[in-house]
Amino acid sequence: MRKLALSDEILLKIEKPARYIGNEVNSVMKDKNEVDIRFAMCFPDVYEIGMSHLGIQILYDMFNRREDVWCERVYSPWMDLDKIMREKKIPLFALESQDPIKQFDFLGITIQYEMCYTNILQVLDLSGIPLFASERNEEDPIVIGGGPCTYNPEPLADFFDIFYIGEGETVYDELLDAYKEHKKIGSSRREFLERAAEIPGLYVPTFYDVTYHDDGTIASFEPNNVHAKPTIEKQMVLNVTDTYYPEKPVVPFIKVTQDRVVLEIQRGCIRGCRFCQAGMLYRPTRERALERLKEYAYKMLKSTGHEEISLSSLSSSDYSQLKGLVNFLIEEFKGKGINISLPSLRIDAFSLDVMSKVQDIKKSSLTFAPEAGSQRLRDVINKGLTEEIILEGAGQAFEGGWTRVKLYFMLGLPTETEEDMKEIAHLAEKVAERYYQIPKDQRNGKCQIVASTSFFIPKPFTPFQWATMCNKEDYIQKAHIVNNEMKAQLNRKSLKYNWHEADVTVLEGVFARGDRKVSKVILEAYKMGCLYDSWSEFFDNEKWMEAFEKTGVDIGFYNLRQRDMDEIFPWDFINIGVTKKFLQREWERAMKGEVTPNCKMKCAGCGAAIYGGGVCVESKN
Repeated sequence: MRKLALSDEILLKIEKPARYIGNEVNSVMKDKNEVDIRFAMCFPDVYEIGMSHLGIQILYDMFNRREDVWCERVYSPWMDLDKIMREKKIPLFALESQDPIKQFDFLGITIQYEMCYTNILQVLDLSGIPLFASERNEEDPIVIGGGPCTYNPEPLADFFDIFYIGEGETVYDELLDAYKEHKKIGSSRREFLERAAEIPGLYVPTFYDVTYHDDGTIASFEPNNVHAKPTIEKQMVLNVTDTYYPEKPVVPFIKVTQDRVVLEIQRGCIRGCRFCQAGMLYRPTRERALERLKEYAYKMLKSTGHEEISLSSLSSSDYSQLKGLVNFLIEEFKGKGINISLPSLRIDAFSLDVMSKVQDIKKSSLTFAPEAGSQRLRDVINKGLTEEIILEGAGQAFEGGWTRVKLYFMLGLPTETEEDMKEIAHLAEKVAERYYQIPKDQRNGKCQIVASTSFFIPKPFTPFQWATMCNKEDYIQKAHIVNNEMKAQLNRKSLKYNWHEADVTVLEGVFARGDRKVSKVILEAYKMGCLYDSWSEFFDNEKWMEAFEKTGVDIGFYNLRQRDMDEIFPWDFINIGVTKKFLQREWERAMKGEVTPNCKMKCAGCGAAIYGGGVCVESKN
């Protein structure tokens, strides 16, 4: 019988002890003496967030299919347990075995968003693993990072031994086999890292040197070891139908953020939104076969007992078999209490028909993401959505019985004017007007239109990676302009407006496009007590500003300056398939307000089809 790492006394003192005891349905138990490699898979946030992440479920299942590997899970301890662990010197432990992370061969950390960076240091610190990769010895686990933020790994480069660039199903087996060989022959940690550096998609930061110009921009980024490659190639699964997928995902004991079966229907996106990093990183589009998805739906619902299934994709409406899949799910699970969730849909007649069948319309709202209020600015960002389409979709929804609509926008987009900002309020008003055009006896009371704005953050590998940002005060001023315009509308009682925190946006901007110098700020902020920065109740902007001041790192250098087209970016050593020339071309088209057709309409020559071995079917049309 397992002995829990935490005593009953501690478990009674903390919130939600089920976060730490493991032993959930479908979790994998093995004999640690009969495996060659122990891998701790970490999501650096609270259990409820981490357990909702599909990527970890996929890798957990994939690793544990190997008889020679035992993959376990670890999450960031919540603030109450963090305090106790430090006071009582309790090492961070894995859920399955309850063994200290320090005893593992690998600590794999998925890096999904920038505001979890101090939590990564928390995980290392509580595990007793030196924060800096350069200070680790033969007894320490190999610390490897993956996920979307590794497409600019430089702000975290000092803390990781390896970064895995790309989709996890591709070269992990080669890495694990190399590690087994390393243990067998007794080679050194450095020799193993040299072997890892030879594997496609693996980036070992210590084997690269960065030099800077006097103005702080990068002068050179070069390998300092013969085993390291000048360019790291993104790893990609070509056949997503036949790759790994968890038929028995782990089922948490407590309610988590997404308490449902997740069915990934495709990867990639045909849309060319110029602000969207995921749309560029995960090109080309690759669909899962309909029959395989039907199998997964059956097996996963049966193995988990979940009562909801969600179709996951960047743009579900573009999945060619969507109609067949949705109709199958509706018919197959009718009367069985299974809800179907359909995020990332364009609101059209088919989508509304589907949602009317699968949702209780009295409890749900529909979501549109115009991103910009004016058509001019939607053309700049290449959104491919007109006001006519938005109002038509909203009108059909209202006539179908919906009364609540959410509208998502961004403020601070390139070329934005005050008129563009005010158009957010005007578009929300037009949507409300569309509702009140319905005869009174056919309406369900009043409508509610909720407009939400986040602040634009330029991301690596997007056409907007050259864009400047705003400072905190400018962002707040933009939000006030929208808010005041909302209050001036005729149907203002039906309108509601929310906006994102400006100070968090400023930090995200620095981390998104930062270089290795930014690691000093992250470490300083962590030492000052910054943790769970993506949680508003714990975020402390004053401490972060003090950390920037103490380390001499200038926020304006990363967020506010104009970048030259030929500047070397910290992430330029990574090849994602989409070429820098294409991104430059799209940036130039954006400045002219020119729209680029989506991949199904016309191939824009981004490079992803060639990189993906010609699997981008749309590009051949």
